[in-house]
Amino acid sequence: MRQYSADLTPPWKKPKPAPEVPAEAGLVVEEPGTGFCGAVIRCEAGTVTLEDRFGKHRVFPMEPRGFLLEGRVVTLVRPPSSALRPTRTASGSVAVPGARARVARAGRIYVEGRHDAELVERVWGDDLRIEGVVVEYLEGVDDLPAIVEEFAPGPDARLGILVDHLLPGTKEWRIAQSVTSEHALVVGHPYIDIWEAVKPSSVGIAAWPRVPHGQDWKTGVCRALGWPENTGAVWQAILARVGSYKDLEPELLGRVEELIDFVTDSGEA
Repeated sequence: MRQYSADLTPPWKKPKPAPEVPAEAGLVVEEPGTGFCGAVIRCEAGTVTLEDRFGKHRVFPMEPRGFLLEGRVVTLVRPPSSALRPTRTASGSVAVPGARARVARAGRIYVEGRHDAELVERVWGDDLRIEGVVVEYLEGVDDLPAIVEEFAPGPDARLGILVDHLLPGTKEWRIAQSVTSEHALVVGHPYIDIWEAVKPSSVGIAAWPRVPHGQDWKTGVCRALGWPENTGAVWQAILARVGSYKDLEPELLGRVEELIDFVTDSGEA
């Protein structure tokens, strides 16, 4: 007797096979059932271990169509054994397997806000730990002269400062000029807010919208794009889309690299 398939689902209603993606170390994916987003750190026995930005680990089965990669449904598969250890950090530097974090330097990098610090940590965190550089945030630059004076930068305690929307002639530019010295370097990027330094394509939009002057920029962006106006939650969603330096605009990349080089340079010829 001829056997017939019990699957009566019309072909056009069956889900299309999701692309298979090797679960290589460092790949950032989201498990849609829980919303957990993290980088692959281990892949074994049909499971994958993800680590989120807080260092929390979760183990998930590698089921078909089980993950989202940049918003697309994918099936994770076990990669070749040689791919399980990343050869590059998120900043593009050569990874140093087993490297221990260096004791923190006296020098520091200051950024304007918490979001700036989180983005720098996400992309340059491995590099900064190896170099022993600590990143702190200021919550604005109005008090920068007093902060720099108290820090008292010197040859063995260099200070690097990253400022948002640093344009010639602005108040921020004048403050930056007043504190710049041989051992204190202030650099800036042209973006109104650090969100804008994330490439639009990485967060699934065509461009960052223009927000009318006088309106809170983050709130205006959320309204223009139809996003929830919970800017903290929106930022975490944006940050989750940043897997490496490739997701950031070059105007930010160059400035952060410049600060790291400055703080880690003793200044000796």
